[in-house]
Amino acid sequence: MSNEAPTLAGKRALVTGASGALGAAIAERLARDGAHLLLHANSRPQAVEELAAKLRVAGAQAEVCVFDITDAAAARAACDTMLSAGPVQIIVNNAGVHDDAVFPGMRAEQWHRVIDVSLHGFFNVTQPLMLPMIRTRWGRVINISSVAALAGNRGQVNYAAAKGALNSATKALSLEVASRGITVNAIAPGIIASPMADGAFDAATIAQLVPAKRAGTPQEVAALAGFLASAEAGYITGQVISVNGGLY
Repeated sequence: MSNEAPTLAGKRALVTGASGALGAAIAERLARDGAHLLLHANSRPQAVEELAAKLRVAGAQAEVCVFDITDAAAARAACDTMLSAGPVQIIVNNAGVHDDAVFPGMRAEQWHRVIDVSLHGFFNVTQPLMLPMIRTRWGRVINISSVAALAGNRGQVNYAAAKGALNSATKALSLEVASRGITVNAIAPGIIASPMADGAFDAATIAQLVPAKRAGTPQEVAALAGFLASAEAGYITGQVISVNGGLY
């Protein structure tokens, strides 16, 4: 933990999809800044249990929340449990899945699964937490989008559609809550080093595609999330900010 005074002390922060590399990095950054973490996972609960234990050893407060964000009733019950301890003032909608296929060969279940997690999951988690956040007159909603929503990507019509809709929801929601001290922004990562990206892009491909000639790190995305969650970013809202090494 940092020796500096924590900037998010007393703020409760939910990070969905915290079992992955990016979600874990964001959680670690928010914990370093003093937030009380609510770590969500669905298919990999052991990973968030280990992350929570790691954060506690470092002196942070961290809880684990295991539920399916595509299940509206389960998400509502989980949010009610979170709210029983007080409002959640920082929401990082990071959960998302890929199920790639060229569009002519895409199965309906591939389309619906990707949109259910990224878009319907955003609604199922964020909507129940908004009114309590509004009553505090301070909040941060950070949606993790993708460069695919801005530039498109072959084989990812479903993913681009889900994240593009999330970008539009970001802008619309920001207008509704700006006067209540709440900001709503999206981060659109490009190629970020992770087990998933490592399997899809080799070093030569990355050097060809990315002007910076390398993949980004989860910590570089987390740094932006930490800034957007801070008081210093209180006048930034309704934005989709890319972290992509000049890819787009």
